[in-house]
Amino acid sequence: MKRVVLLGPPGAGKGTQAKKISEKYNVPHISTGDIFRANVSEGTPLGKKAKEYMDKGALVPDELVCELVEDRLTWEDCKEGYLLDGFPRTVYQAEQFDLFLKREGQELDLVLDIEVPNEAIIPRMAGRRICRGCGASYHVVTHPSKKEGICDLCGGELYQRADDSEETVKTRLQVYADQTSPLIEYYTKSGKNAVVDGNRPVQDVFETICALLGE
Repeated sequence: MKRVVLLGPPGAGKGTQAKKISEKYNVPHISTGDIFRANVSEGTPLGKKAKEYMDKGALVPDELVCELVEDRLTWEDCKEGYLLDGFPRTVYQAEQFDLFLKREGQELDLVLDIEVPNEAIIPRMAGRRICRGCGASYHVVTHPSKKEGICDLCGGELYQRADDSEETVKTRLQVYADQTSPLIEYYTKSGKNAVVDGNRPVQDVFETICALLGE
């Protein structure tokens, strides 16, 4: 049984590692983005509340985020563990999550903090290109398409997402650092935080994570 929180700046490779962890340990990968989208599209009471904030471009309040996540963690597929990605984001959310775990008679196993220096993340994200047709992902240096600007799979146009531009990436990294450093301090004090060097090949990072999580 594994209950794991995944932290790391945008572009640190959390999505890639989350998929591998989920498959190896047979636990659901739960991201706050997915929870929001599912509740909004299904029109649940919590989803309607969240949509009011999202439609205004406002942040969904901590209390509502906690409600949405806690509701998802009571599903049957989470009984044997789960991997949380994008939650908690603030110390308040972490404190509420601890209270939820206590109520459920559960314990958090580990907080995996994937660290990659900004100077490695910026080119990693700024070089990303996405296909307008099928959504396939490329990178101008590490995974270029055969024909520049054209998707290998469907022939669609490749473009750079607005939030992958260098200036936006720098802003996102600063927001992450400001928001998450108190959270990392919170989990370090509890002895749950494990720092993983994410500036290495994907498989090397995964093997380090597996060593921390055990079999």
